[in-house]
Amino acid sequence: MSSILFAVLFALPLVAFASSVDTLKQFVRGTQSARAQFNQSVLDKNRVTVQEASGTMQFSRPGKFRWDYVKPYQQQLVGDGSKLWIYDAELEQVSVRKLDQALGSSPAALLAGNNEIEKNFVLKDVGTSNGLNWLEATPKGKETNFEIVRMGFNAKDLKVMELRDYFGQTTVIRFSQLEKNPRLSSELFKFTPPKGADVIGE
Repeated sequence: MSSILFAVLFALPLVAFASSVDTLKQFVRGTQSARAQFNQSVLDKNRVTVQEASGTMQFSRPGKFRWDYVKPYQQQLVGDGSKLWIYDAELEQVSVRKLDQALGSSPAALLAGNNEIEKNFVLKDVGTSNGLNWLEATPKGKETNFEIVRMGFNAKDLKVMELRDYFGQTTVIRFSQLEKNPRLSSELFKFTPPKGADVIGE
């Protein structure tokens, strides 16, 4: 599950007017932090749900984020500005790697990266579907696990984010109770491995 969590932890809220591409750029310039509830579903290539989870996400750009998975099990993903930590409470295992390697052309760059979005992604406004305006972001680099990232938003906030990988699997994240630019404590983005947990990585 950790690889799936690592892949999907990078989402962001948008406010949609004008084109969705312009909206994304406005968001990156104007939103330094956010907090929201989320529900996540993983679909196989036949669009059958194979996994579901829920929790809260918070971020503070650049490079700091935290996703707390509450159901069906407890897991944490924390980016502290230099490293990415993934903690699986049930396995008592922590994975860690350098944050700059985790960003790049991954969906993380849309959330926790700098303002140079088009350096790493090809952005495309793909119109309206199911009452939402959609943006597609295609990674330019080959180091990402994802073929394409889609974001659907209404007139106020991001509602859905879809991450499609190279194996035909799609992760769908639905957001609610979004707060933009809340004051977030720096302690939220610090992680110390619990006593007794196995630490894997750098």
